[in-house]
Formats: sequence, C-alpha cells, structure tokens
Amino acid sequence: MKMKKRLPLHLFNWLMILGLFGLFSCVDDTSPTEALELTGQRMTYPLAEIGNSGVSGSAIFEEGEDGYTKVTLILNGTPENGVHPSHIHFNSAAEGGDIAISLMPVDGKSGVSTTLVNKSDDGTAINYNSLINFDGYINVHLSHGDLGTIVAQGDIGGNALAGDSKTYNLLEKAVPGISGTITFQKRVNGSTLATISLEGTPDGGSHPAHIHSNSAAEGGPIAISFAPVDGSTGVSTTIIETKDDGTTVSYEDIINMDGYVNVHLSTGDLGTIVAQADIGINELTDQFKTYSLSEKAVPGISGAITFKKRISGYTLATIQLDGTPDGGSHPAHIHYNTAAEGGGIAVSFNPVDGNTGMSMTTIRQTDAGNDLMYDDILGFDGYVNVHLSADQLGTIVAQGDIGQNELTGNTMVYSLNEKDVPGINGTITFSERVNGFALATIALDGTPNGGSHPAHIHANSAAEGGPIIFSFNSVDGSTGMSITNVEMLDSGEALNYSGLMNIDGYVNVHLSADQLGTIVGQGNIGSNN
Repeated sequence: MKMKKRLPLHLFNWLMILGLFGLFSCVDDTSPTEALELTGQRMTYPLAEIGNSGVSGSAIFEEGEDGYTKVTLILNGTPENGVHPSHIHFNSAAEGGDIAISLMPVDGKSGVSTTLVNKSDDGTAINYNSLINFDGYINVHLSHGDLGTIVAQGDIGGNALAGDSKTYNLLEKAVPGISGTITFQKRVNGSTLATISLEGTPDGGSHPAHIHSNSAAEGGPIAISFAPVDGSTGVSTTIIETKDDGTTVSYEDIINMDGYVNVHLSTGDLGTIVAQADIGINELTDQFKTYSLSEKAVPGISGAITFKKRISGYTLATIQLDGTPDGGSHPAHIHYNTAAEGGGIAVSFNPVDGNTGMSMTTIRQTDAGNDLMYDDILGFDGYVNVHLSADQLGTIVAQGDIGQNELTGNTMVYSLNEKDVPGINGTITFSERVNGFALATIALDGTPNGGSHPAHIHANSAAEGGPIIFSFNSVDGSTGMSITNVEMLDSGEALNYSGLMNIDGYVNVHLSADQLGTIVGQGNIGSNN
C-alpha cells in the first residue's frame, strides 16, 4: 500500500497564505485600501432605516485617481456581530432593480464598509461622474442568509433628492378615520418621488391612487397613476417621470398642475374615495371669507357659504347647511344685485346634497364665461340663493348677501309707532353694507294677512310732514316684513348709510296703495330721532 506524502508544515502554511492572497486579489478593484489618492470631490447620500430595523446612516462617494471611486457606507445601529451585504442596484428604490455593483459588506461592529469601485459587476467601466449621475440606489441587507430583509436603503445619483418638496393634506372622505399626506420630492434628474402616507387604512388592503385633472370639486380624468397604497403600512412610493399618456412631467409641472389626488377604497370599488387633496394651482391659501345663509321659506334650513382662495386665484366655494332633508338636491347660485333687489343668476354652484347639507364648487368664471377670481367675489354685487329643488326654484330655503353687499355690523333701529290702525307697530332697521349703502328692514306686528303696505321716507319730521323722498319695498301683511336696498333717493341723489343716520326725515307705513292717507306705522329717523 502506497502512502500519501505530507507537505512540510512550513510549505503548507505558505501555500495557505498564497491561496488567501489569490482569493482577495480577484476583487482587488473593490477591496479597501488607504493608498488611493482622492481629488477632494465627494457626494453624500442618506441611507434610511427600513422596516423599523434601527439601522440608518449614509453613503459617501469620493473621487479618486485612475477612474476609481471610494464608496464608504457608515451606519448606526448595526449589531456587533453582524455582516451586512450591500449593493448598488439599477433604478430607484421605489421602482426596484437588479444589482449593478456589489459593495463590501458592512461590518456590524464598526458599521462601516469601504469599497473601491471602477467598474460594475458586468465589467463595464464606471467612474465618479458616472456614479453621481447613476440611475440607482443602495440596499444594505440583514445578512448573507437573509438578503430579502433590507435594513437600510437610499437613492443615489440622478435619483437622489434635490431638496425641493411639497406636501399636501389628504383629507378624510367616504371612510371615517382614513387621512394623511402626499409629499412630492424633486430628484436631481428632475423627476419626482411621490410618497403617500395614510393613517387608518385596513391591514391587507390595497388602495389605488391617482392624480386627476381639474380640482376635486370639478372632477376630472386620471392624469397620473401612483403605486397602490399598502393598507398594512399606509404607504405608497412612486417615481413620476411621465403622465399616463406618456407626456413627460417634471417636479415643477406637478407642483403647478391643475389637479387633485384621489385614494380609492379598492380596485373593485373605485367609486369610494377614502382620501382626497387638491394639488398644484388648486391648493388652498389661508385666505377665506364666510357669509351667513339665513333661513327663508323652509323653517330650520340655514347655514353658511365659505369662499376659499386657491393659489391660482380661483375659488373653492363650500356651502354648508343644517336641516336639509335626506335625499334632497338643492340648486344654488350667486345672483346679481342684493337679495332685497333680486337679480339674474351670475354663477351656478353644484347642488347642495340634502344628506350632508354640503356643496363644493370651483369658481373660475361666471356662467356667461367672464373671469371671476377670488378677489372679484369679495367685491361682487351679489347674493346667494339655495332653492328647494330643481322643480321648485321659486322656493328659497336659504339666502345671503355677499361681496360688497355684506353687512358690516353697524346698525340703527328706529321705532315705528302705532297710528291710525290699532295694534300695528314695529321697527325699521338700517344696516350698513361693506359698500357703504344700507339694508332697510321693516318689521311690523299686527299687519293683516294678505295685505300690502306701502312705506316711504318723507322729508322733515313727522310733526311737520313732508313729501316722499325714498320708497321702500311694500310691507308684506302676512309676514309684516319689508326688505329694501338703499343706495339713492327717489330723485337719484346718492343716499348711503351715513346719510341715513343724519337725514332730516321720518318713515310712514300706509294701510294700502289705495288708502295712503291711513298711516299704520310711523317714526322719526336720522336727525329727527
């Protein structure tokens, strides 16, 4: 039997050393070294914690001589005995991609990995300038045995964030408790990282999300589709480079877009919106104006209309009423002139939903096609009517003056005393408008149902008597009310609120047009009070 010869111990040891040298020499272009001369050019990218790993840090790219780049990963939170494989991948982290360049594993004890890179894994040469413009991202894995668990991650090169960002609130809609934000972040290459973050989404759910054209109040087709929101995390991340039709779209295009975001309940129930936000030029500023909508023909229905200014200068009009019947639909409009005068329709709102009492409308122009901005509305000579239904437009359920017709809060009340008909008396109230004119409201008790009572301001005091100088709308006997806008005397001479406070006059309310000699209510006003 032939015996195998053993190598001398010293020769075995040398061969082992040479073998190890040969093993490391095959990756000599990616192994750490202090000999590389650096130019001073460097770029740092953040590596964010993934999945509550507790591991985060940064990747530093430094330009070296002869086409080399020194890539250093510095992490906090790595376990002391861990070894964490690391790679540069193609594409962005949101998109995912194959490994492009393998980096030295991160040592858990130090949290550091250093690699010299001059080519990709397929042998393609790559220098510093190529890397800092690379379409890629870095993954740091838990271990060689668990590459599927990413502990830290960061976009690099053209995918790195440029620092510009814009966040919009995604408000709760059809499903209580679901709301959050959408953040658009500009990348170095001009594209956009969109991150949706919602609270209250159900575990296991998947919520389609899109940017639509126009404002949410108007509605519009899908312009850009996001990756669905993961119900378990409430998060969706999407790289946006083009619209769904293939048109290139930049970060600047998105933050100036005429659009809104919808997040839907599911692919099978796109009609249920769980969160929504206007974006771009439709974003709301902090400027708004609210006007009261008072009860009219239907007891118990009243509320307010709020006009909010958009960045574009257009307006979101929100009507909110209490007391509307379930299932009802209530047309609403801005009319020209004051409510006391009446006037044609200037702007049509979306109907008020009786179930919610709400209507939301984006106003860009009048129904006639004339531009109408937020600032125009604040000075508009108009009023709002909300009607009972499309078939009963003559029944007004809520009404309010807006714009220059809004009341300032300054008022003066004068008594109208009983005269020729026992039991009829009341008051006349002059209320100042923003435009300086006045709303005159006569309120009488004891007027007969069905009656109509002419009323006027006369010159001089009631004791002296004098001719008519201003005519009010007649008092309705059934309600005892008359409402009139006061801008000028019957002669055409201007008469504003201040003028009324100092007028040499008195008010007469007559029994009827045929019985003007019978005075049912009378009171001195102005300087005669």
